[in-house]
This record gives sequence, C-alpha cells and structure tokens, in this order.
Amino acid sequence: MSALLFPQWPQPDSVGCCATTRQGGISLPPYGSLNLGSHVSDAPEHVATNRQRLIELASLPAAPHWLDQVHGTDVVRLSPQTPSDPPLRADAAYADCRGVVCAAMSADCLPVLFCSTAGDEVAAAHAGWRGLNAGVLESTLSEFRADPAEIMAWLGPAIGPQQFEVGGEVREAFIVSQPQAVAAFTPYGNKFLANIYLLARLRLEAAGIMQIYGGEYCTVSDPSHFFSYRRDGVTGRLATLIWLR
Repeated sequence: MSALLFPQWPQPDSVGCCATTRQGGISLPPYGSLNLGSHVSDAPEHVATNRQRLIELASLPAAPHWLDQVHGTDVVRLSPQTPSDPPLRADAAYADCRGVVCAAMSADCLPVLFCSTAGDEVAAAHAGWRGLNAGVLESTLSEFRADPAEIMAWLGPAIGPQQFEVGGEVREAFIVSQPQAVAAFTPYGNKFLANIYLLARLRLEAAGIMQIYGGEYCTVSDPSHFFSYRRDGVTGRLATLIWLR
C-alpha cells in the first residue's frame, strides 16, 4: 500500500478522489509520518510540509479546505471564494465547482465520499457514531441537486466491526432512530461490537442511496497504514478527499 488509497468505485472521469495512509510524510512518532491534523500537538511545520506533500502526491488542483470537525451535522458549501483560514466549523463539505477540494479528517471515525453520477457534484463527510446517528450523511445529501438514485457513496477507512466496542447506550441511540440498526451490533461481554460500515449503509439506503462502495478497511488493526485514536490515543489524522477536475 502506497501513501494514497484510490477508491474502487465507478466515479465519473470528472471526479478526482483519494484517501491518505499514514505513510509518505515527515512527522515523527507518535504522528509518523503523514499526519495532516493541525490540532493534535504535532509540530506545525511538519503538518504544513505534509499538507504540501499531499497536494503533490494527489495532484490536487488546490489545497484542501480543512474543517474544524465537531461530530455534528453541519455542511459547508465550498466555492473558490470560500476562505480557508480559520477552518470552517462543520463535519461535511459540498462542492459543485471545479478546483475546490472537499476533505474529511479521521483516525477511526468514518469518512464518506459522495458524487453525482453526472459528475457535477461532490461531497466529503466525517461520521463518528454521534454525527452518523444525528444525521450528518443525510444533511450532506440534502445539499445535492441530484436525486438519491443518481448519487454514489464510498466508505473510507474506519474502525472495523471487530474493534468498535461500545456501550448499550450507543446501540439504543441507533435503534431508537432506525430499528434495523440492531443488525449492526453484536453482544460482547456486557458491551457490544458495532459495525459502523453497516450503520452507514443502513442510513444511506434509507435515504435512497443504493450505489454504496468501500468499507473494507480497519484503522485499528492496521497500524502500519492507518492512524487510530482508539488504538493509540495520541496519534495523527488521515484525510479522505474529493474534487471536480
């Protein structure tokens, strides 16, 4: 695996997208090496260099619009005039113009990319369990002009179903809003193992999205490729990005 992952989905030629691994940067442990998060106490100059390297590695048309993610449901609509500093407080970004890069940072939470089958709308969302249950994916989809049947989604690297231990209150929160979510929880002692990929699929399908891809990684169990907050506590951040060429 190289410094970048390229989603395996049938996105239109006009859509560029990728996800980072932890490889290819200059940060030192525990942030080694391609940490893209400026809020995790890594050396600022290392983060700045890593972010510049990302632009070159992914051949991005511009620097990504980094968000101040708060596990909420707010979505920002990006344009070439959108300021990048200070970071906008939101957990998803949407764009329908070329040359603007949407980004979601993560280190166990689920990043989700969206694009229209026409190739003229894109979005990236950050979905931890709180944001997922509160409706961040639905809020992101509400920005699209395209019908749900004409939107596809890709589920990026996140904590896998064998690692995501949660309490009964998390299970109950999902089941109250969507009874089918019971299938995503497996008893594990006095707790449960949650399948965040299945939870996202259920929410997307309920919203009318049937073209759903990805969901095969586990950030916790692959320390050589992925940062994981659950595994390491102090760690870096990955990025999952999408843009219109």
